[in-house]
Amino acid sequence: MSVMKQHIPSNFLCNAELEVDNISNLPAQIVDKILSHLSLRDAVRTSVLSSKWRNKWVTLPNLVFDNQSLLISSQDQTFIKNKIVNIVDHVLLLHSGPIHKFKLSHRDLQGVCDIDRWILFLSRGAVKEFILEIWKGHRYKLHSSIYLCQKLNHLELFNCLLKPPLTFSGFKSLKSLDLQHITMEQDAFEQLVSRCHLLERLTLMNFEGFSDLKIHAPNLLFFDVGGVFEDINFMNTFNLAIVSIGLYVNPGFDKNLTLGSAGNLVKFFAHLPRLQRLEVQSFFLKYLADNKVPGRLPTPCDELSFLSIRINFNHLDECLAALCLLRSSPNLQELEMLARTEEQSTLRTVASVMEENYQNCMFNQLRHVKIAGITGLKQELNFINFLLANSPVLERMTVKPASVDGAWEMLKELLRFRRASVQAEIVYVDP
Repeated sequence: MSVMKQHIPSNFLCNAELEVDNISNLPAQIVDKILSHLSLRDAVRTSVLSSKWRNKWVTLPNLVFDNQSLLISSQDQTFIKNKIVNIVDHVLLLHSGPIHKFKLSHRDLQGVCDIDRWILFLSRGAVKEFILEIWKGHRYKLHSSIYLCQKLNHLELFNCLLKPPLTFSGFKSLKSLDLQHITMEQDAFEQLVSRCHLLERLTLMNFEGFSDLKIHAPNLLFFDVGGVFEDINFMNTFNLAIVSIGLYVNPGFDKNLTLGSAGNLVKFFAHLPRLQRLEVQSFFLKYLADNKVPGRLPTPCDELSFLSIRINFNHLDECLAALCLLRSSPNLQELEMLARTEEQSTLRTVASVMEENYQNCMFNQLRHVKIAGITGLKQELNFINFLLANSPVLERMTVKPASVDGAWEMLKELLRFRRASVQAEIVYVDP
């Protein structure tokens, strides 16, 4: 070994030692920045860089246990479960300092009782972000100590059962709430939302235990919901700017759906004066079209600039509801429409009634339109003709039919329509 060392240039050894020293002597904020961009697994492995790096990872404020951090090559579910538990326990045991973010999301994770211990441990600190995604098994009943985490500003749960205690008065700092595949009672849901006074973002997908969505949130800016529900009511949501709503109803359940009270369209927009983006997905337009549909909303949506609608052009009331939204959005710039095929009114009735309603309406700000899923029905083509003829600043209309059947004839028909905008182009996209 001594002979080999004599042949190594001295300047090489100096450079190597200098590089080690540079790594060891990096400023603390640089080290923290480096560690923050690594997975937890890689952050732990930095311990071998030098003695000064050995315990750097134990002060990480963000702990993320996911598929990238927990690489477990086994098909044995018991082994996987024990491995995950051991790793999380080991990290929490060695950790020093505050934990600001805790995320537990692994494709093989099930609702084990060990999660209760971890939540209890976190509740004694000042955790700000808590993300728990249970990808397998039954709903995990969220441990009650989670409701003691009053520093939380982001809570994200997947496949969980929520039963807040009667004494729970809300998360005082919570700004973002994401609940997917969850179960909770009606009163508990309403109180959870209304008692989080700083809530700005609410995501709700595939929920059970409640069907009446009462949203009372004065600071709410973003709302995304998708599921089966009977009614939706906004109260004191005057700052809400971005809304996406999907009502998931299969045809067999459709007839048994109990829709809300009269005037769903007017009621829905009553507390949304600052709405900027709206996505009406799945069957929600049918909900809005229930009962009487006005020609225009009592108060126009002056700030609405983007509108996306899933529509059944065979359903007269849905077409009238869509037209009402367009008439009530004087500053609309982008419009997306996706056709949904269902049997409903006779085609002649829909087409003739809609032609009577295509009067005295101009879209002076509309610049981009996308229409997809159409089959060339008369009412579909009439609607496109109506948009082209009443959009003086339109720049592009993109049309994508549902199939190639009759697509060429449809394209020729589209190109014959008069355009109010001299710069408007029609872009045809193959299905």
